[in-house]
Amino acid sequence: MNLKLGIPSKGRLMDKTLTWFSDRQITLDMNGSEREYSGVVKGIDGIDLVLLSAGEVPRELALGNIHLGVTGADMVRERLNLWDTQVDSIAELAFGFADLVIAVPTAWVDVDTLDDLDAAAAQFRQKHGFRMRIATKYHRLVRDFLRENGVADYQLVDSQGATEGTVKNLTAEAIADITSTGDTQRANHLKALTDGLVMTSQATLFRSKKAQWGADEAATYEALTAKLGLS
Repeated sequence: MNLKLGIPSKGRLMDKTLTWFSDRQITLDMNGSEREYSGVVKGIDGIDLVLLSAGEVPRELALGNIHLGVTGADMVRERLNLWDTQVDSIAELAFGFADLVIAVPTAWVDVDTLDDLDAAAAQFRQKHGFRMRIATKYHRLVRDFLRENGVADYQLVDSQGATEGTVKNLTAEAIADITSTGDTQRANHLKALTDGLVMTSQATLFRSKKAQWGADEAATYEALTAKLGLS
């Protein structure tokens, strides 16, 4: 059986993934169509290409449906419970950089740290009768981070659209979201807490611990990592 490699199916993450492999003399060929959701790998034998959304890659790795996958580290840590028991991080690819941060309105001049946020959350609940809402798509990561830093009296609300707009739209009081430059947050009159960095993420090549790793797959993996300069 061939080794299956999952990569993002569209956008900048896909383009940079193709370039990263191409720079190492491996061509990922999608047969001229992103809609087929599969392709071939040229430059090494025994590998099938599988096109997935970046968010699907962690799930397929955990299910063992693919042997290797490229996606953001934030996706893996958010979507997989005890992620390091299900996948190994093989290589950071030096693109797709983003920070997951806690941000609050710039008008909150006295709220700059997590301790300030904790105090503001307690005051907010006392005044309004319900917990401060923090909008995010990253519930697991944010909940763990806030718990570890002693922040209470908040509730996470799911953000399906543009997270930065939830404060302006009065559906949340603060946010936790991915940012690369901070420009979008500043445009929405938000500021990141000085100690509110939840994690730094980048595109990463992961190896599934749940996939079938027979002799053929293991041999192909060794050949691939050698060609990529990872062994």
